[in-house]
Parts: sequence; C-alpha cells; structure tokens
Amino acid sequence: MPISYSSSSPVPPDPSSTPSGLDYDPDGGPVLVEPEIRRLDGEVREVAVPPLVPPVSHGSLADVPFENAAVAPDERVISRRTDDGSWQDLTAAQFAREVLELAKGLTAEGLVPGDRIAVMARTSYEWTLLDFAAWAAGLVTVPVYPTSSVFQTRWILQDSGAVALVTETAAQAAALGPELGHLPDLRHLWVIEKGHVDRLAELGGPVPDQEVDVRRGVLGPDTLATLVYTSGTTGRPKGCALTHGNFLAEVDNAIELLYPVFKARTDVEPSTLLFLPLSHVFGRMVAVACVRARVRLGHAPSLKAGDLIADLAAFRPTFLLAIPYMLEKVYNSARATAERGGKAGSFDRAAKVARRWGEATEARKQGTGPGPGAGLKAARALYDPLVYRRIRNALGGRVRYLICGGSPLSRDLAAFYAGAGMEIYEGYGLTESTGAATVTPPLKPRLGTVGWPLPGTRVRIAADGEILLAGGQVLRGYWDPRAGGVVPAAVDGWFPTGDIGRLDDEGYLTITGRKKEILITAGGKNVAPAPLENWLRTHPLISQCLVLGDRRPYVTALITLDLDGIHHWCRMNGRPPVPPDVLARDEELHAVLQRAVDEANRMVSRPESIRRFTVLPVDFTETAGHLTPSMKLRRQAILRDFSREVEAMYGG
Repeated sequence: MPISYSSSSPVPPDPSSTPSGLDYDPDGGPVLVEPEIRRLDGEVREVAVPPLVPPVSHGSLADVPFENAAVAPDERVISRRTDDGSWQDLTAAQFAREVLELAKGLTAEGLVPGDRIAVMARTSYEWTLLDFAAWAAGLVTVPVYPTSSVFQTRWILQDSGAVALVTETAAQAAALGPELGHLPDLRHLWVIEKGHVDRLAELGGPVPDQEVDVRRGVLGPDTLATLVYTSGTTGRPKGCALTHGNFLAEVDNAIELLYPVFKARTDVEPSTLLFLPLSHVFGRMVAVACVRARVRLGHAPSLKAGDLIADLAAFRPTFLLAIPYMLEKVYNSARATAERGGKAGSFDRAAKVARRWGEATEARKQGTGPGPGAGLKAARALYDPLVYRRIRNALGGRVRYLICGGSPLSRDLAAFYAGAGMEIYEGYGLTESTGAATVTPPLKPRLGTVGWPLPGTRVRIAADGEILLAGGQVLRGYWDPRAGGVVPAAVDGWFPTGDIGRLDDEGYLTITGRKKEILITAGGKNVAPAPLENWLRTHPLISQCLVLGDRRPYVTALITLDLDGIHHWCRMNGRPPVPPDVLARDEELHAVLQRAVDEANRMVSRPESIRRFTVLPVDFTETAGHLTPSMKLRRQAILRDFSREVEAMYGG
C-alpha cells in the first residue's frame, strides 16, 4: 500500500479531537495507492505492494548513528534512565560518540569482523548501544533471552560460535560457569551490572577512530547483521540469519508507511518507551527504526505493573509496542476497577460507545459510511474524562498509537482502543521477516485483520492455505555451522511461514492458525484452534487456553485462570480467597466459564465447537516449559504434562 507524502503535508490534528486516527487533506497529504491483487479461480491468492523507498545499495546499520550525528547532531534520539529515576537525554552526536567508543573497545579486545557477540539482558539502553557498537566494529550480534535456561543459552552460544557474551547480571554469568568447558569459542564474558560496558569503552582509547571507519566501510546490505534464534515451539531453536539490508528494507518502509507514528512533528515530538524484549525481533526492529528516524527512544527493563506504570508516567511516550495479551490486561483491569467502584454499567456503556466510534471511523476511511454522527460524538465526549482518559493515563497520558503484533487482536478490542483515542496498527510477521510482513494501512484500516503487505513485500496464499512471503526483509537463510554457514530458507523466492491465513477481496490478510496446529478430529473435521483460544483468552477470568482434539471424537480445551481476575471475581461475589486447586473444581466458576465457552462456540460450526473443558489449578508458564519467551504455547509440552486431564475429558 504505497503512500506518498509531500513536503507540504499538514500537521496532523490533535488526537483528542479525532481519537480513532488521523485524517489528512487529500490535496496536501498522503495519497493512498491500492495494492496489486492477483486472483486464482475467483479467490485472492496474492497481494503485492511496491516499496516506498528504494532498496539500499550500500552501507549498513552501523552507519545510522554517524549519519544522524552529521545531519542533526543536537537532536535528542535516546533518553537514558539514571539511578535517581530521572531521564537523561542523549543527542545524536552524543550517541554516535558512545557507539564509536564502545566499538573501539570491542576492537581493542581482539574481536574481528564477522565474530559473533551474544547479548543476554533485559531491555535497556546498553542493549541498543551494544547492538550499534557491535555493528560498527563489523560484528554479528546474537540475542539470548534473559529467561533462557542454561541449556538453551549453551546451545545458542555453541551453534552461533559466539566469541563473546554480555550478560546483564553476575548471576547469569555465574550460572554459565559449569558450561564454559563446552564453549571453546567463547573468549570473553562481560557483565553490564559490573560496569564492564563502560570499561570496554575506556579500553578503546588507543584505537584510532579510523579503524572503526574502515570496518564500517566494508559492510554492505548483504552483510550478516544478527543471528536471531526462534523460540522453538516445535523443536530446537534455529538461528535466523538477518542482514543489514533485511533490517533497512524493513524499517525504512515501516517509517514511511507509519508516517503519523515516526515522522509527523506536532506539538509533541514522537517517542516510545520500549519494554518488550530486545531479544525478540519485534522490539529490536522498532528500536532500530527509532534510531533511524531519530525518534526519542527509552527503555524499560521491568515488566512488573508498578514499575512499568511509573516508567510510562515519567517518560510519557506518544506510541507503544504492545502484544494483545497486554491490551487485554489493561482493558480487564480498567473494567475491574470500575466494577469495584460500582461503575461497571457505566464502563460497559463507555466501551460500547468506543467500539461504535472505532467501527464508524473505520467505515468512513473505507468509504462505506459517513463516520461518527452527532449523537455518537456527544456520547464519546461524555465518557472521555470518565473512562478513556484514565486508560490513556495508565499508558503515560500521551499515547496516540499502538503498534500491536505477536498474535491476533480481537476486532472488538481494536475498535475499543480506537474509540478511546489510541489508533492501533496491527501487524503480522516472523523472525524470518525481520518483524512485520503486513501492517494496518493508516489511511484505510480494517479492524480484525493484520492489514496489507508492508511496502516492498508480497504475500501469497498456497493451495493448502499456508502464507508465503517475499520481500527485501525476508531472511537470507538459517545459520548452520555444520553446513558451512547460512542455508537458504526460501523456495523459489517464497518463504513458507507455517501460518494459515486468507486474503479478502481487497487484499487484507487474516491469520487463522498454524499449519502444524490444525486439528483433524476423528470425524475428519479440520479445526483451527487459534480463533477459539484467542477469543477465550480475552475473558477476564482466563489466562491461557489450549484447544485440542486431533484424532479425537470431539474438541476439548484446557483452561488456566487469571489470578488477578479471579481475585476480583471472588471479592465482587463476597467469597473468601481459596486455593487454585479448589477453585478449579468450583461449580459457580465453572458455570461462568461455560458461558464464555458457549460464546466462543458461536464463532464456529458444531463439529468445531468445544464440547468439554478442564480448568487447571496452575497457569502455563515459560519456567515450566509451557510457553515460549514470546508467550506462544508449547503444545506438545502441555499435552505431555497434562495428559491425565486430557484423557479424563475423553473418558480415559
């Protein structure tokens, strides 16, 4: 969906007056260009969108901080949290200097171009600094989730051949002590909390600046930038080999497409507080995009509610990255607060008004409706200070946009947030596509879909429904040291995602499930579990849901409880706290969950519906091996650990 922006584009209006998004003067603003659509037997099978910017022909990510310093040396690009809780701004020139000094330090320690350096830390300024400094030194960065087990970490370090590892804490480094004998390539182990990053920068003093210039000069778009290991829902993680060109194709087109987020200069400068893990490609891609676009970037290492709320209030971002689980929690928490105050009815009416507003605005942008009428505008104005503003304040008070990915977001929730004053750009992508492969087009959103292909991307639906991708951001291949390096991943130029989806008549993509997760019942009915699981997960009393029924006579589900929601439910019903194993057998709670299952079943046919479910006394967690670090279900591990409960639902 190419959108071109003229230099005379008007300043977008304050979102408080247009809460569901920005409208531009068609005579001076962006121009919407429909995607190219190809059909087969009457069905849309392929959608393509030309790039908004030409592919880079030289240079790399390593050049970005230095280009910023040359163009806008005094513009603040990063804000760093200090020990006293305040935010210290860094200009483009200051950030480039810190990148240069650390790159020289890595060089002084003997790291040579092409060496792999692993980073195991929560989201922090040091993470982004290490990324750009490593690139400036010609190195390849290897993210490791800070929650990874010792075995997982050892595997990634062995497979990547990392010569250096940077951990956040001394405890992480100590845990690897017994494994060092199995890591002959690992020569350096540095710890952020011990000040090793600052010490590295000091060591680089004798190295001439020109050494880094030379190392940067030999990098190009095809040079390997990073090895990002997949979370491994179905097996051992694989290293996705992403190049500098992959990242630049991704972020350059995303910046241009999401002009309101990254480039529109209004009364408030664009900014974001990054709290999703930089070990995941989603957060990393946005961090790179912010540095590339000189958007003020902050980092929040803690995901604890109290810490994050305080960080958001202090930083006050204009946009955020989010996953559906987070948006569901914010919504459910707001409703629970209203219910405790005896205002549940008012909240529900406000939510209905917000959804109507979001849907009416969508219809106007789609050209199928006039937009919100006078009555709806009045109702929204009434509820804004009572409900919507409080939700915006929980996210810092200035958030106008939410970039959402990771799993499908319900249409109702997307419409609600649009009506509450925060436009959602939902996207779909993989590690293998360097982040987003599709995204909601700002000028023509369609709620409940993941949008059109990112400019420069093609999406095809195979005969079996699998989504295939092609574009400049699609990976070169997978890392395989036994095969001598990178093994190509695409077939005839198309990368098979393993996801199932469909394209509508206007080219919008909807994700319906994972190819390997499609259930085939004993009666031969194909069942996609994801829609049922995603719908039930939005219920305030449900944390996770696993739908099963492969080669079984009917479909069942394992449900875990959301403890915050359960505590609220007990309090509102005058019930004392009880242990989870007792709650799992509670008849009244079972009846509430049965109504939720009945509602979910309305989306599907009778053979696809959930006939029986079991409430588990424990939640699925990453620690127990039931979730990946990106919150995806490890289906086989869950089925193995809860086999007794599964068999009981089938009379075993």
